[in-house]
Amino acid sequence: MQSIAAYIFAAIAEIAGCFAFWAWLRSGKSVLWVVPGVVSLIVFAWLLTRVEADFAGRAYAAYGGVYITASIFWMWVVERTTPDRWDVTGLLVCLLGAGIILFAPR
Repeated sequence: MQSIAAYIFAAIAEIAGCFAFWAWLRSGKSVLWVVPGVVSLIVFAWLLTRVEADFAGRAYAAYGGVYITASIFWMWVVERTTPDRWDVTGLLVCLLGAGIILFAPR
């Protein structure tokens, strides 16, 4: 459970950090958006180290499914764009893959 929480909060931190740069570089917001963006990306990196995994690569691979899911929710909630059936299908496939990587007996 701790790993799932770390993944969820890491995804929020990563997306928020990247969105801050997007806002600055693509949406014409102030360069000051970079400051919380960098802080958010540092928090993301730290949170990803809290995941229970023997290998960093495995932790990052499993995180991919969580990141994709969080990105679709970000698009829906923050950017107010409704996901289509392909978005939802893709995120379900990714979550299945992430679950296999994260919870497979070893």
